[in-house]
Amino acid sequence: MKSLKRRERWTKRLALLLLGFSNLVASAQTADQVFYGKIYTQNDQVPWAEAMAVSSDTIMAVGSVSEVQRLIGKKTVVVQLTDKQLLLPGFIDSHTHLVDGGFRLFSVQLREAKTPQAFIDTLKAYVKTLKPGEWITGGNWDHQNWNGEMPTRHWIDSITPHNPVAITRMDGHTILVNSLAMKLAGVDNRQPDVAGGEIIRKDGELLGLFKDNAKNLITAKIPPATREQKEKALQGAMHYMAQNGVTSVVSLTGTGFGSYYDVYEKARLENKLNTRIYAAKEIENWQALGEEVKAQGNGDRWLRRGALKGFMDGSLGAHTAAFKEAFSDTPRDSGFLVVDEQTMYARMKGADSLGLHLIVHAIGDRSVTSFLNMVARLERENGPRDRRIRMEHAQHVSAEDFKRFKELGVIASMQPYHAIDDGRWADKVIGSERAKHAFAMKSMFDEGTKVVFGSDWHVAPASPMLGIYAAVTRRTIDGANPDGWVPEQKITVEQAVRAYTIDAAYGIFEEGTRGSLIKGKLADFVILNENILNIDPNDLPNVTVLNTYVGGKEVYRKP
Repeated sequence: MKSLKRRERWTKRLALLLLGFSNLVASAQTADQVFYGKIYTQNDQVPWAEAMAVSSDTIMAVGSVSEVQRLIGKKTVVVQLTDKQLLLPGFIDSHTHLVDGGFRLFSVQLREAKTPQAFIDTLKAYVKTLKPGEWITGGNWDHQNWNGEMPTRHWIDSITPHNPVAITRMDGHTILVNSLAMKLAGVDNRQPDVAGGEIIRKDGELLGLFKDNAKNLITAKIPPATREQKEKALQGAMHYMAQNGVTSVVSLTGTGFGSYYDVYEKARLENKLNTRIYAAKEIENWQALGEEVKAQGNGDRWLRRGALKGFMDGSLGAHTAAFKEAFSDTPRDSGFLVVDEQTMYARMKGADSLGLHLIVHAIGDRSVTSFLNMVARLERENGPRDRRIRMEHAQHVSAEDFKRFKELGVIASMQPYHAIDDGRWADKVIGSERAKHAFAMKSMFDEGTKVVFGSDWHVAPASPMLGIYAAVTRRTIDGANPDGWVPEQKITVEQAVRAYTIDAAYGIFEEGTRGSLIKGKLADFVILNENILNIDPNDLPNVTVLNTYVGGKEVYRKP
């Protein structure tokens, strides 16, 4: 009898265990969220779907309504899109200055100043919000807004007597400073020139304009931001990204600005990241990064390291991009390399020997050719491997160099908005013949080059919609080119979306986890109020991000 009762007890326990296991299995097969509507997957095998199921932070299923419907449970949240709306992978911004952009959200806004007086008035109003002694940075001014006259310290000295100023041109390669800032930095008319930079003078007098490496004379004296200020900037930047449907970013940096990796890491540990970040360090710090990766690894799905950002030259707008021939508007000037080729190659080779990822800025045709030559040499000397070396900008390419990108496996990391911005005045600077190969996105696609898109925010808006619009229409922001500036370089919406999603994921070694909507990948996606693949491309700037999801979590909803 006792034996029978013992068996009955064990039978009941086993039944309860089996029931629990059954419930666990059932629960695992139930989606947390299901979405019905037009779904553009970026999966070449099945580019369109009717439904998608999400479990926790992962895509559970993508397919027909009948395939996904069976995953709905009692607690599943079901979202039905309207006929006009479109769900697609979250956008990846392949070129940002994330925390610096966050600081710009709270700094003086000069991008829209269309006249010198508007520039001065905007700065004057901003000064009134500050305490004496506080530095004024940011700005993003654009002298092309008022026919190309560069501002000088004489414009701003009288309105900023108690606040040092170091405000940046929109491309980040020129700063305007006031006399107080120069005094604090110990810079006067006797200041020697700086290699890889330029100090603008008139009759021997400093005008307050410092380009590329010369900027460091001033910026090195600016008090560093506090941890709290950096964290505030990061949170503001991530919110801005989510508003624009961006779920992952490549956070690049320049000499002297730092990678902000410590800020990102703290936010990750505190579960405060809602944007996935691939953070680069300055290339001159390649040995330190190699040690960090060796000791701590590359990171996780929220925050990764292993990339290095270098600079070959400056920018077209600052006349510091390195060209083979002189600028059309300054015939004795062809720009310059900001670091000599021997030094750059030594850094590249050392970093590559540690398996680090090279991401290098090159704009002028001379710097583009030089960098491609270095990559070819690297391949010979260090041997073949999956490097995915990226050339940032690749703006002005010699005709014979286009084919070399694919041959060498170099990714063209381009920022389409720059084309419709610089296109207002680029012909004047480089001439119409060289302009045919400017921002040549179609030529890159035609050669089979892997192209990834980004914004270069804070230099340009971090809006993939504006980026896609720029790539597809090439209509300059001044309205002067309604049929497109260099229209033969227009690409399709499908190509542009690919460069913002699955190919952008490839550009950071993450095509297996994001960039397309496939079972098992991260549930990073965005819902738009329009199907951007079948509307008039001229209407793309009016398309609105309704919802942004990162890891299945809604991080933005349009109010």
